[in-house]
Amino acid sequence: MNIVCLDLEGVLTPEIWIAFSEASGIPELRRTTREEPDYDKLMRWRIGLLKDRGLTLADIRRVIGTIDPLPGAKSFLDALRALVPTVILSDTFAEFAAPLMEKLGQPLLLCNSLDVDENGLITAHRMRIKNSKLTTVRAFHSIGYDTLAVGDSFNDIDMIRASKAGFLFRTSDTVRQAHPDLPAYEDYDALLAAIRAAL
Repeated sequence: MNIVCLDLEGVLTPEIWIAFSEASGIPELRRTTREEPDYDKLMRWRIGLLKDRGLTLADIRRVIGTIDPLPGAKSFLDALRALVPTVILSDTFAEFAAPLMEKLGQPLLLCNSLDVDENGLITAHRMRIKNSKLTTVRAFHSIGYDTLAVGDSFNDIDMIRASKAGFLFRTSDTVRQAHPDLPAYEDYDALLAAIRAAL
């Protein structure tokens, strides 16, 4: 039995941190896992920068409310979910994701959480489990599923390589050059066809 594991940001939605970087005028926040493969290090740095600027979770949520899925993403996801069980594995946070999940038709999302103080400042990030994408793919294997995985960043590579079939989608040149053997797609129709062929 098959299950598809999709990354969220960059695959179905714009990158939240890039959108917030543009809205807040803080260019440093454009840095993502496409540039920094160590997610814990990246998040500690982001949280420190937010604290230094006095920016709260509410400030980020206001921006997230203005973000729409990438063009064609919901139609792709609807078609994929009609074909095969599908789950979104993301390093985003439950505190961020609700408006985006509503716009995508409430798919199953497995993600992380944030600690927030009484002033609304983010104080820490809590990973659901270490190496959550890879660990979750392995857990699916342990209960009889074959996984197919799609991502765009360095933090997706382990789940892609551990899966029966894996694909890069709208990835960066840096990721593509580091993993030239992985099939890479730029449009949803081609990606859906590749997934269908791999089932």
